[in-house]
Amino acid sequence: MIQSDERPIGIFDSGVGGLTVANAIRQVLPNERLIYFGDTIHLPYGDKSKETITGYSTRITRYLLEQDCKIIVVACNTASANAYETIIGEADNKASVVDVIDPVVKYVTSQNKYKRIGVIGTKSTINSGTYVSKIIAGNPHLSVTSVATPMLVPMIEEGFIFDDISNAIIRSYLSKPELDNIEALILGCTHYPIIKNQIKKFYNFQVDVIDSSLIVANALHAILEMNNLMNQPSGNQPQHRFLVSDFTEYFQAVSKLFFEEDIVLEKVNIFE
Repeated sequence: MIQSDERPIGIFDSGVGGLTVANAIRQVLPNERLIYFGDTIHLPYGDKSKETITGYSTRITRYLLEQDCKIIVVACNTASANAYETIIGEADNKASVVDVIDPVVKYVTSQNKYKRIGVIGTKSTINSGTYVSKIIAGNPHLSVTSVATPMLVPMIEEGFIFDDISNAIIRSYLSKPELDNIEALILGCTHYPIIKNQIKKFYNFQVDVIDSSLIVANALHAILEMNNLMNQPSGNQPQHRFLVSDFTEYFQAVSKLFFEEDIVLEKVNIFE
């Protein structure tokens, strides 16, 4: 008889962005129970110091471990770039840790069709140099360039999408010469899949726009399977929990864009 591990998967981000990853995980692993934590009281992470980001990420990881999570998904590029090793240390063999950078790096470096790759993300993610260094280490023949796009997260969080304002901001960033002649663009922030079609349209659908959500979900599936951590079908619908450190009505509304259905948010301030 195949062993079933019913413990939940813990997922965290600074806000709603990680719900794009959670939604992909739900689709790839429909039997798994999710506990999502959005640290809305501290968002955005992208303009904060490495030490501050690491402190928040460590506390959230500790909380998810207290909820008996069998694996922690760092569904935030900024936290993945700045706090990944510390999070692994905090997990300390109690749970595996999956970030949103390494699976994407593995994907792009295994492709033979790319020569020049662009990356966009928060200031903290881009300034860390994590994407560039890891991609070059995985395939030194690739040319990688990155651009910080700090206005995109607040733009999305405030609902400025699919309109002239968002199109103007996107055009301003993507027109930078550093991104000329790229063949693929990595969306180095889990908020950005919401505007993926606008980005594709800017490039006239001639550039591969790489969304980490499904890549991470598939990587997670492989890890669970390899380590015999899968929750087997039981006939019952898994009951997910969605937690935030601060609650606003707007956050409740915009979360539907990310998770593609209404969800109930619980406010839990673990930082007090």
